[in-house]
Amino acid sequence: MGLTMCQKIIKEHLVEGEMVAGQEIGIRIDQTLTQDSTGTMAYLQLEAIGVDRVKTKKSVAYIDHNMLQQSFENADDHKYIQTVASKHGIYFSKPGNGICHQVHLERFGVPGQTMVGSDSHTPTNGGIGMLAIGAGGLDVALAMAGRPYYTMMPKVLKVNLTGKLKPYVSAKDIILEVLRQLSVKGGVGKILEYVGEGVKHLTVPERSTITNMGAELGATTSIFPSDEQTLKFLTAQNRASDYSPLQPDEDAVYDEEIHIHLDTLEPLVAKPHSPDNVDKVTNVGPIKVDQIGIGSCTNSSYTDLMKVAKILKGKTIHPDVSLVLAPGSKQVLSMIAENGALKDIVDSGARILESGCGPCIGMGQAPASNAVSLRTFNRNFYGRCGTVSASVYLVSPEVAAASAITGVLTDPRTLNDDIHVEMPEKFVVHDNMILEPAVPGTEVEVVRGPNIKPFPLNKALTTDLSGEVLLKTEDNITTDHIMPSNAALLPYRSNIPYLANYCFQTVDESFSDRAIEKKGGIIVGGSNYGQGSSREHAALAPLYLGVRAVITKSFARIHKANLINSGIVPLTFKNEADYDTVAQGDILVIKNIRTQIESGKTELEVTNETKGMTFVCQLDVSDRERNMLIHGGAILSSRVAAHA
Repeated sequence: MGLTMCQKIIKEHLVEGEMVAGQEIGIRIDQTLTQDSTGTMAYLQLEAIGVDRVKTKKSVAYIDHNMLQQSFENADDHKYIQTVASKHGIYFSKPGNGICHQVHLERFGVPGQTMVGSDSHTPTNGGIGMLAIGAGGLDVALAMAGRPYYTMMPKVLKVNLTGKLKPYVSAKDIILEVLRQLSVKGGVGKILEYVGEGVKHLTVPERSTITNMGAELGATTSIFPSDEQTLKFLTAQNRASDYSPLQPDEDAVYDEEIHIHLDTLEPLVAKPHSPDNVDKVTNVGPIKVDQIGIGSCTNSSYTDLMKVAKILKGKTIHPDVSLVLAPGSKQVLSMIAENGALKDIVDSGARILESGCGPCIGMGQAPASNAVSLRTFNRNFYGRCGTVSASVYLVSPEVAAASAITGVLTDPRTLNDDIHVEMPEKFVVHDNMILEPAVPGTEVEVVRGPNIKPFPLNKALTTDLSGEVLLKTEDNITTDHIMPSNAALLPYRSNIPYLANYCFQTVDESFSDRAIEKKGGIIVGGSNYGQGSSREHAALAPLYLGVRAVITKSFARIHKANLINSGIVPLTFKNEADYDTVAQGDILVIKNIRTQIESGKTELEVTNETKGMTFVCQLDVSDRERNMLIHGGAILSSRVAAHA
């Protein structure tokens, strides 16, 4: 039986376990990336692990999230990351060099290699045939230290692409169609492999738009072949030596399969407040638009912005619209500046932001009250934009540019412009904003600002676990709900004691005060709890507040791993109907939980003392993860092992 693309890479990198879906495997990691929003914590954890130099082939630290410097906090984090990276053998991409996923695709990604990144959109680099997985910061720190990355062996879902996209229909429409078919839960426990004759018509930037937003499916990652398009892209980046071919075997067997007929697609839009709330632009109609944002790691490539420039050239933005645009990298910005496209964009009335994540993660450009904002980004979660009353729609660059001119949501096929863009034969390569690490043996002082606080550690699991239900949530609670990400809070990502005050702020403003008053407790959630960002702060802040267990209908992959790394017990209702019997304020008790976990039990009885009833929860973890929960998390578990 032949192998799929991801199975070939996993087989080559497998160090523990077997490639059987649902069983835990450990794989060797070639590359890592971090960004500044999650990076400070990841490097504090790397220091705690205690290695002198990273063991990977290449690790890169990017500054792209916390770019607004209203006070000293962000600048201090940047200085810490720069110095700790230099000391430990990590490349450093300076502020303004670009978004981590875009820059890594341009300069570092290698087909056939493995990568974990402390950002959920790390699968972007699957666009060049890399097995790139988003993970929590501690998992990335462990990978930098030479430890395997552990995950459950995913199922493989074949996405068969046929035909060719029509003009004004884009890669964004492909991934929106996948989301429409599968939902934000449809990729959980799976890797999506894109194959079929339609693949050959998609460039690497287009493929990377698709793998980027695969994160919104809950997928472990997504991957495209490494083929002629890949070689063309790497050659243009002066990296042809990094190329190697990757295709599935002809007799590869997939667990599931869906079909996307590219020539039947038309412009799509994801309506508030979920990336899978997808409809045709023509069905939604010409709703009035107040703000438009173009950029993010999804749609800020050279070809994306060239199409935008062609639509905007010689035209003026509608007077009621604010259009902001952020190039994905310094390379992209330099090239559109050199060829005149930037002038066309600026002349139209657009505002140019620096090359970074910016409004995509709530770092500036919050819409007005009750505004409609079209964005070429990857997420439109409630409140993520910084304005809870705003309605955010996700669209392609073509739809965004057309709508900026008309002032209403517009099908770009109504335009008569020729927006065809050829991939350049040669990209502008000027890596002067990427700093190489210090040579081994060089003395490097690591600079720590006063806002950088130690990360919280749990305690070993006690005999019994009991606590009040501090909060009961609905389905599809995101990490943005758990630990909001906005311009006011992002500077405190390295200060968990302060950040914890805002835990669940958009769900229940009293949560943190109540958790402190009750000295911790338990959270009860619906299905797909913790979807979205890889930020481990969504586990660390509850840990700091005393949360010892989370009981849900189901978990998102990365957040569940982050909970385990923090020593917080992740349980799921065996009977989902029991979710309805639990209320906020109930007292729950699990007797002899430590003994039960040590003995390998997978079903634990929970007593609701308030209601005088019991229900059963499942603990779906590996033996390695059981050990982590018993000792209070990954760091404490490793310390125990080191002294054994």
